[in-house]
Amino acid sequence: MFDAIIIGAGAAGLFCAAQAGQRGLKVLLIDHAAKVAEKIRISGGGRCNFTNRDLDVRAPHKHFVGQNPQFCRSALSRFTPADFIALMDKHGIAHHEKHKGQLFADRSAEDIIAMLLAECADGGVQHWQPCQVKSIDVSPSGSDGGESYQIETERGRVQTPNLVIASGGLSIPKIGASDFGYRLAQQFRLPLVERTPGLVPLTFDGASWQPYAELAGLALPVEISTGSKKERVSFHEDLLFTHRGLSGPAVLQISSYWKPGTPLQINLLPGVDMAQVLSEAKLHSRKLVANELAAHLPARLADAWVARMPELQRPINEAGDKALLRLAERLMRWEITPTGTEGYKKAEVTLGGVDTKVLSQQSMECKTQPGLFFIGEVVDITGWLGGYNFQWAWASAHACAQAMAEKQSNLP
Repeated sequence: MFDAIIIGAGAAGLFCAAQAGQRGLKVLLIDHAAKVAEKIRISGGGRCNFTNRDLDVRAPHKHFVGQNPQFCRSALSRFTPADFIALMDKHGIAHHEKHKGQLFADRSAEDIIAMLLAECADGGVQHWQPCQVKSIDVSPSGSDGGESYQIETERGRVQTPNLVIASGGLSIPKIGASDFGYRLAQQFRLPLVERTPGLVPLTFDGASWQPYAELAGLALPVEISTGSKKERVSFHEDLLFTHRGLSGPAVLQISSYWKPGTPLQINLLPGVDMAQVLSEAKLHSRKLVANELAAHLPARLADAWVARMPELQRPINEAGDKALLRLAERLMRWEITPTGTEGYKKAEVTLGGVDTKVLSQQSMECKTQPGLFFIGEVVDITGWLGGYNFQWAWASAHACAQAMAEKQSNLP
């Protein structure tokens, strides 16, 4: 018998187990994978982008998507980036800000995993891993009107009045991602928001991408947008050309908003009035148009763009004004429609999940199934690239642990 059983030993599960254990609960943490916290281990190039200083807890819709981004406001305001930074400092883990508020461990993501395991040890958490969960049943428990969850595992039968699902989403199956949390939600007849890959590279069909495939590996800062005028979303980030399509932070960010069949608008020269630049260059230069362009763009990209406009394969002083204007417009308003994504194998997160309308934003407990909690990525809350998803993991885990501890203290 445990006060709380947490399924999933990723960021949210580890942190929830530690917080609950340190608040006096007898906690069991279970995970089917052989290794703990693989997503932490591989994130941020192995240094883990563990939070973001720029997170505005009063306006979560700025950095989170889902059917109701405001749902995460309560948890995020009670456990902030500053709170997690304080924990890092307590453990002596050096960190740095890289870009736009993104914080990374100086040395390795392994330091953060070790910290979370040490916090679990401080809370006396029992940890079964690898351990498969075979079945979960529920029955009334005593006179308090609560319910008890019986969990059949590879290591035997355990039970608890508080079951926390921190099993993550479908992204990166090779490190153990599964649909366990969604299947359990369905077992208890909870509504699910459609799941799709998020923070994922976008792909194009072979024929339409053929002119750009040779640019694979090339990166540059862009402004990228999608959506109608009313719902337009834009990011200023780096774009990366790949053999199959587009990637890099700009595309990963926009992918969480992109809808199949809709185009992307890309300004390859943000902050530059290319029409004016080319018009002035025509007055003073005899360089080839591609060479003039290469002063503002990577040379390979300049060559590829001009190669598609035979009328501009000449010195700029001999080029027609209309052709130069067309070139400028194509560079500043490149419109292209992806045919799909690289899927869950390359997606950093899963969009959608357990519908927030059946969860309490204070506790993460299910309103229709007492004692059942969902935290982290399994919930229909997805953050931007840049540490926001980890902060949601920490904050939702903290809210859940706090609620379970309060419930425990109120028992007769």
